[in-house]
Amino acid sequence: MFESLTDRFDGIFKRLRSKGQLTEAEVDEVLREIRLALLEADVNVGVVRRLQGRIRERCVGLEVSQALTGAQQVIKAVNEELTETLGGETIRITYASKPPTVVLMAGLQGSGKTTNSAKLARWFKAQGRNPLLVGADLQRPAAVEQLRTLAARVGVPVYSAPDDVVAGGLGDPVEVANGAVAEARRLGRDVVIVDTAGRLAIDAEMMEQVRRISDAVQPDYTFLVVDAMLGQDAVNVAESFHATLELDGVILTKLDGDARGGAALSVKEVVGRPIAFASTGEKLEDFELFHPDRLAGRILGMGDVLTLIEKAEEVYEAEQAEQAAQRLLEGTFTLDDFLDQMQAIKKMGPLSNIMAMMPGIPKEVRDVEIGDKEIGRVEAIIRSMTAAERTQPDIIDTSRRTRIAAGSGTNPTEVAQLLSQFKEMRKMMQQMGAGTIRKVKRKNAKKKGKGGGRTTPKGSVAPPKKPYQLPGLDPLAAQLDKLGLDLPELK
Repeated sequence: MFESLTDRFDGIFKRLRSKGQLTEAEVDEVLREIRLALLEADVNVGVVRRLQGRIRERCVGLEVSQALTGAQQVIKAVNEELTETLGGETIRITYASKPPTVVLMAGLQGSGKTTNSAKLARWFKAQGRNPLLVGADLQRPAAVEQLRTLAARVGVPVYSAPDDVVAGGLGDPVEVANGAVAEARRLGRDVVIVDTAGRLAIDAEMMEQVRRISDAVQPDYTFLVVDAMLGQDAVNVAESFHATLELDGVILTKLDGDARGGAALSVKEVVGRPIAFASTGEKLEDFELFHPDRLAGRILGMGDVLTLIEKAEEVYEAEQAEQAAQRLLEGTFTLDDFLDQMQAIKKMGPLSNIMAMMPGIPKEVRDVEIGDKEIGRVEAIIRSMTAAERTQPDIIDTSRRTRIAAGSGTNPTEVAQLLSQFKEMRKMMQQMGAGTIRKVKRKNAKKKGKGGGRTTPKGSVAPPKKPYQLPGLDPLAAQLDKLGLDLPELK
């Protein structure tokens, strides 16, 4: 969603880094470019003006740091003020002292209330809670049935009116919501999520109905589900609902879409309520707490390492990951291991999203479309190999390549390219691992050695050939050395 805005900031910051200290006129020129970039991203004009004013005050006022260059000062100010505009900090969900904690979901029809009610139930389950979903949308045909289908996938029960009442469209949503809270207490369910009806546009009848439900259940949290692709209309919708319901937060959907993203940057400052959760895809697991600082970092091209780590922790078993890393460094990493890693990466979501979270990725690489089709081709090639070929790819000759290509629907050249790249990667990682082990051994030898006496043999000694190492390995080892920390020895 924020690709074009990220590209604009990339260009602005690239030009900034070539300069030293900035004059006031140069700061104003940079701020003019930032203002244009934000307005093109459909950010509310009032929000843009206030953001621009705060950044200017910090860059040309008393806050200028002597330790930073002008470019660094501007980038730091933009990052911090953008984070503040997005909400400042992540919302902290607290629970009612006397269960259940009641969550009311409101929004226009088509914004994704029902789907996000199920996603929220899944999120609460992951926090160790026992949610109950409530089908209080008795006007839209099949709304309750949709909620039941989604709830079955996350293992959460649904409370609603009897089927014949739902089918006739005659049920009272206020009565259903009240009954759900009593049922939750009876069943020991500590979270109740009420899915309410929506309309194609805001009207007095809809507002009155959702207000009556709110008065009846006295929710601990009222979340407005907003489609991020509505642009500035999303902010207007949020203002209207907030006037009626006193919102606690916004759930922003379709953040994986191709809209310009202005709603995400405007809603907190205009409405005064934070974005609580973000829906980043169609799957039920594509739902997470909204982190303003992380999104600001992604918009400014700084990556989002924390979210990347969290996603990796969800799909990787720590022990298996350690074993794979050790085999990789020892040079015993096989194509079976490679296939396992690919499967785990696929569970983390689209590769384009993963690339966007990695800091320092060039725009040209970030913009490359890597879809499931490309990954599927690699999987097909590996699965067309025998067990022996996956363990020892060196035995694959021309006839074997032809057979593998025929079995995977590719050509022998593609098979050869994959094998070549795999061998190069394994060789590089083995060399890196050997370099790390040598450093550990040298450090251990220094600790054991006593002072005085010759420590090297007589005569000239040829300097050891340096192994190929990835950039950043030596500085890391040196830094650990300074801190007195040992690198783990690989056995």
